[in-house]
Amino acid sequence: MHDSYLAFLPDDLRPDPSLRPESTWWLWRGARIHVERVARPDDPVRMLLVHGGGGHAAVMWPFAAMAAQLGFEVLVPDLPGYGHTETRSARAVRYPDWVDCVADLVRAEKTADPRPLVVFGASMGGMLAYEAAARTGMVDALAVTCLLDPRSRRARRCIGRHRWLGHYGPRLLVPAFDGIRVPMRLVANVTAMSNLSDLNAIVTADPRGGGVWVPLGFLRTYLRSVPLVEPENFTACPVWLLHPGADRWTPLAVSRMFFDRIAAPKQLFVLEQAGHYPVEDPGIRQLATALADIHDQVATTI
Repeated sequence: MHDSYLAFLPDDLRPDPSLRPESTWWLWRGARIHVERVARPDDPVRMLLVHGGGGHAAVMWPFAAMAAQLGFEVLVPDLPGYGHTETRSARAVRYPDWVDCVADLVRAEKTADPRPLVVFGASMGGMLAYEAAARTGMVDALAVTCLLDPRSRRARRCIGRHRWLGHYGPRLLVPAFDGIRVPMRLVANVTAMSNLSDLNAIVTADPRGGGVWVPLGFLRTYLRSVPLVEPENFTACPVWLLHPGADRWTPLAVSRMFFDRIAAPKQLFVLEQAGHYPVEDPGIRQLATALADIHDQVATTI
């Protein structure tokens, strides 16, 4: 699947074919978490990439490969229920499991390797990255493509495939339905993942990503989630919002409702003409430039 997603990058931004991630496994709470890695032991900065609700490590590979070529050592987990990660019960996965998984992975990685760690969160992964930084105090910088606070009715309306789900979802989804699984494409607006129809077709058909069946308990706990630290009190690390400028799923204004309240040093970059999955020119090149700047700024603080 890696090559399927790489194909949408401009030719000159695609990595050398010899650059391939190594599959590793991390045992966590009875699950085998699949983590793809590109080792750069001589580089001073590492990056953990976090996918969202329709992703997994292969979906993130174009951005992970870009980061690796910019000098980051990279690691990309498949969160429970997605990719190659093995869990005891897919029906039992809840959103707090994702929050705990990313935070625990940050703790494990920083304990094993003290080099500065940048966490890059895409889509829903943006708030997961924020939570990991707030909970651990071990993240040196955040780079996110969006920040969706599901407490906001406006944000919920963007997240769901149907506006009524965003409006009534928190009340309609009750614990009695938690174990029921439904196709992600029926509840999330995955057809707005990209502004490229061919890429959307791949995402929605991907059995390890946009094509998964998600338990309603995951959606219920996500829509009712509350960040540990409110943005006005967040000072854990600098935050870069690298928001696609032509995002049909999560508009910039929705992310700014949370981002503008963050107390930590922050910067906003709008990726011109790029969709939610930002592979279009010139936005993808602006993303590469921003990641290079983040690498250099973090490296110089060591």
